[in-house]
Amino acid sequence: MLHTLMKSPFETNINLIISMLKKSDDFLGLQDGVLIGLKNNIFLKQLIQSSVRLYLIKDDVYARGIQKNISSKFNLISYVYFVSLTLKHQKQMNW
Repeated sequence: MLHTLMKSPFETNINLIISMLKKSDDFLGLQDGVLIGLKNNIFLKQLIQSSVRLYLIKDDVYARGIQKNISSKFNLISYVYFVSLTLKHQKQMNW
């Protein structure tokens, strides 16, 4: 399953999202959801321990000027790669 976070993690029930993640899932932050990738945020450790593949939309990270503060556990991707993730996962959950 592809989980996409579009809102700030501080406006979302991240603990619920993390509890639903499976190792075969991919997790993508876009729009304000890219804030989940900030180093040392309170949700990062739990998210990393979930063992899912972590992605952020590069354009959204740069638009917010936070590229130097993003955890190395996240892969920055383009919207084109986002499309390939949607093709890979027939099931998706938008948060």
